[in-house]
Amino acid sequence: MSAKQATAQNGTEVLIPLNKLKKSSNNARKTPHSEAAIEACAASIAAKGILQNLVVEPEVDGEGAATGFYLVTIGEGRRLAQLLRVKRKEIKKTEPIRCIVDTANDPHEISLDENVTRENMHPADQFDAFKKLADERGLGAEEIAARFGVTPHVVRQRLRLGAVSPKLMQAYRDGDLALEQLMAFAITDDHVRQESVYERLSHNRDASAIRRLLTETHVAATDRRARFVGIEAYAEAGGTILRDLFTEDRGGYLEDVALLDLLVTAKLGREADDIRAAEGWKWTEAHLDFPHAHGMRRTYPHPVELSADDQAKLRTAQTEFDWLTEEHQAAEELPDEVDARFGELETEIEQLEAKRLAYDPDDITRAGAFVILNHDGTMRVERGFIRPGDEKPHSEADQGGDDEQTEAEDGANAQAVLDGEDEEGAEEEEEDQPLSDVLVRDLSAHRTLGLRLNLSEQPEIAIVAVTHALAAQIFYLGADAHVVGIQLVKTDLAAHADGIEDAPTGRAWAKRHANWARQMPRGVSDLWSFVVELDHDSRMALFAHCVALTVNAVKRPWDRRPRALVTADRLAEAVSLDMTGYWRPTVRSYLGRVTKARILDAVREGKSGEAADRMADMKKVEMAAAAEELLAPTDWLPLLLRSAKPLERADASVSVKGDGYSQAAE
Repeated sequence: MSAKQATAQNGTEVLIPLNKLKKSSNNARKTPHSEAAIEACAASIAAKGILQNLVVEPEVDGEGAATGFYLVTIGEGRRLAQLLRVKRKEIKKTEPIRCIVDTANDPHEISLDENVTRENMHPADQFDAFKKLADERGLGAEEIAARFGVTPHVVRQRLRLGAVSPKLMQAYRDGDLALEQLMAFAITDDHVRQESVYERLSHNRDASAIRRLLTETHVAATDRRARFVGIEAYAEAGGTILRDLFTEDRGGYLEDVALLDLLVTAKLGREADDIRAAEGWKWTEAHLDFPHAHGMRRTYPHPVELSADDQAKLRTAQTEFDWLTEEHQAAEELPDEVDARFGELETEIEQLEAKRLAYDPDDITRAGAFVILNHDGTMRVERGFIRPGDEKPHSEADQGGDDEQTEAEDGANAQAVLDGEDEEGAEEEEEDQPLSDVLVRDLSAHRTLGLRLNLSEQPEIAIVAVTHALAAQIFYLGADAHVVGIQLVKTDLAAHADGIEDAPTGRAWAKRHANWARQMPRGVSDLWSFVVELDHDSRMALFAHCVALTVNAVKRPWDRRPRALVTADRLAEAVSLDMTGYWRPTVRSYLGRVTKARILDAVREGKSGEAADRMADMKKVEMAAAAEELLAPTDWLPLLLRSAKPLERADASVSVKGDGYSQAAE
């Protein structure tokens, strides 16, 4: 075909075999089409055919003769999509393609015109169109996805956006709402609630704030109650779940809070009943949180000898565990059966070791246990609490002996009077009369002064007396057995920091306290001897533990005790407090509870300015998660937790003084 013949074909529509079409070097689009775009185009053509003809020009050789091939000026994406269908064996390589031959216009210019002089559909129109396909034609997300070459998840997102309140959709069309904000509203399909939250929005229109307002009456699937009951159990009971298709919602939001609480209470109650039946406690109570105002004395287990059978089992399990450890110490990855056996042995050893501590059977029959829901969704059991009414009374024999002795003495005195004893006997009787209250006070005051003088000269005994006074108040509820006038004031930290009892530091403190508690004598009358008989180091350790329990450096908004907080700083310096060993910045502990600006400041200080700049455009949820990962290997702390020692950071150009409470009000 000559060039003249090719010109004659200008403007005509022809069917050209796919294998006779080539990419034109005059195409203005130099950046290749993405795989996703080609996939979407192929799916659309498969469902609906080619809706817009390709524009081509005949290919000619150097002498102007036609080669029989055509160069695609407009429609290269459609050509590539059809080639993809050939590769998938959906069509043949000779599939006829409808084309318009254009030899009159400049190929580069019309290619540029095709991509420049057009306006994309407004996203709101796209959302409405997808919704119309679902509502009027009954197409499901999978079928729509197949027809447009996108994932079903993308279709569900667009359908959810199409279901947003028309009022909010119009605000989006008018530019009063950004797409990110519209996506936040789409978390629910309740138009009334959407519009109500829209009216409540203040200057803070952040998407996270919108989601928070829309879900303020719901419970996140990450909540401890949801994790304890289980999403499946909640759904089986008829509970509904609100899911956010636009963020990583980690399971969504549970809408029926009353049902969830009912399921939690029922499950905790069943667990409490099982523990009471299995362990023999007099009572068990289920609580979401530990009831710190229980007003009961607590008893702890004491060391006991293992039975011969249990000792033999422990030795056997420990021997096998040690053998397996030595056998596989060089292995990078354990075989599944070996790994499973390690788990079995660890469980068996742990159960046998637990038998080394046991409660007094008499205490079990009088005491009870609290079954608590931890903040990580696991169950915790706190045992050994004795109600005041179940405390042991003084034995009747002792009471009877005292009464009998008193009655005998009174009887002897009366008989002596009746028998007419002499005057000397009468005088002796008067000398046996109790001292007056005034005289008792007088003499005991002198004795107290003597105690003070002597005690002031014997620091070691003073430590014994103070340790005794503190321990009597800590380990013996209501015990008025101490003579040193030191009154214990304890602050319940669980009331100030949610989940602190479940943190590693909380568990470490509880373990240390329990270790001391199980060493205490059963009766407070024996406590003095116990403290005296301790060696010096043990006595000082008990003293330090008791004093530590009284420390209160909690800063509350209404507190007006700046001198005490300064003293807390000095105490932190004295004990070389380093909070990096006790606390880490996570989404739950800090990063998810501060502004984006503070998150970026933390990353800038703990990691680098470049890392913070890369995160600047992230949404808050993603930013907090990314910051947690970046800060995990660092020693970054909020200013409030820093010691007086300057923080060493990757970004040395940032200078921050960390002098505790006096430096910030975070």
